[in-house]
Amino acid sequence: MTPDDRPLPQIEADIEIPFHDVDMMQVAWHGHYVRYLEIARCKLLDTINYNYPQMCESGYAWPIIDMRLRYAAPARFGQHLVIEARLSEWEHRMKIDYTIRCATTRRRLTRAWTVQVAVEMATGEMQLASPQVLIDRLVTWQEANH
Repeated sequence: MTPDDRPLPQIEADIEIPFHDVDMMQVAWHGHYVRYLEIARCKLLDTINYNYPQMCESGYAWPIIDMRLRYAAPARFGQHLVIEARLSEWEHRMKIDYTIRCATTRRRLTRAWTVQVAVEMATGEMQLASPQVLIDRLVTWQEANH
């Protein structure tokens, strides 16, 4: 059994830009956005019960092999953000799409995506298809949510 045409998991994560993330103009440094994506990615993976501890237990590491960020407007000190994360691909890799918005105005500040692939921990070999454990977690999620 594999996931079907029903929606795939998506979440919203809320953060506030802390002082230690900004430069002298009180704008969040671009490199910190990777951490903001990680916060949202972990929340998304929690919804399918396949976050990093469960990945390790299943015998697979899921390194990020590709990432793209496109900045439309800056995030500033104290600003509340909503990070939308949506699983968009699962068959041969795990691709997650992100939109970072101002929580107040819902204005889009950033778009991004990450791509992760399964690597069998015992052999170090990259898998050409997503392992059954991910497929099972997605099917379970779809059955519970749709």
